[in-house]
Amino acid sequence: MRKAGRVVARTLDMVGDNIKPGITTKQLDTLVEEFILACGAVPAFKDYHDFPASACISIDEEVVHGIPGDRALKEGEIVSIDIGAVIDGFYGDAARTYAVGEVSESKKTLMEYTKKCLKAGIDKARAGNKVGAISAAVQDKAESNGYGVVRSLVGHGIGRSMHEEPQVPNFGSSDDGPELKAGMVLAIEPMINAGGFDVKTMPDGWTVVTSDGQPSAHFEHTVAITSGDPEILTLS
Repeated sequence: MRKAGRVVARTLDMVGDNIKPGITTKQLDTLVEEFILACGAVPAFKDYHDFPASACISIDEEVVHGIPGDRALKEGEIVSIDIGAVIDGFYGDAARTYAVGEVSESKKTLMEYTKKCLKAGIDKARAGNKVGAISAAVQDKAESNGYGVVRSLVGHGIGRSMHEEPQVPNFGSSDDGPELKAGMVLAIEPMINAGGFDVKTMPDGWTVVTSDGQPSAHFEHTVAITSGDPEILTLS
């Protein structure tokens, strides 16, 4: 899983170097697929439940699961890119939100606080805590700063499959859920909205957007629970 995580991190670094106004989401997806294959891994998302691409690419009010296509990125947008890779039957999964050129201060702050939410959750990913300790930490960091925490989508266990138990919500009580044990691996992924927490799925059956049209940011790491500090497997 460390190997798969390293490929995911390197791919997201590469994507960051190519984010610019004018590039299409399909061009970014092609770069992702070719890079993952060149690293000796397999894109985890392609054909997963019939998803047609190797990357989920979501712009502004799109929260997650955006399908790449002919849409070109524009100055001032933010774009969330979520990818996975498989090596020797083990999965890595991570997401980052990038600024396209210069973005508004409000979007910069949204991205920064979403990263802080992820860090707060990872800090609670320790043996002996409940899964809810992660959830409560994310929710507290987001809502104390006026942001909405998406509730209908969650993080998850990960290993020999992309999605495994347990679910890892981004809201709830610190006493909720199963106890964390050394050896478990979780995909922790706050999805934080500038407005309310309500979302809806578009007619394509995949793209999830904020109900109020406000922008959303998404950061995710694959994190191993150890007997000590959590180990981030998708760290750049």
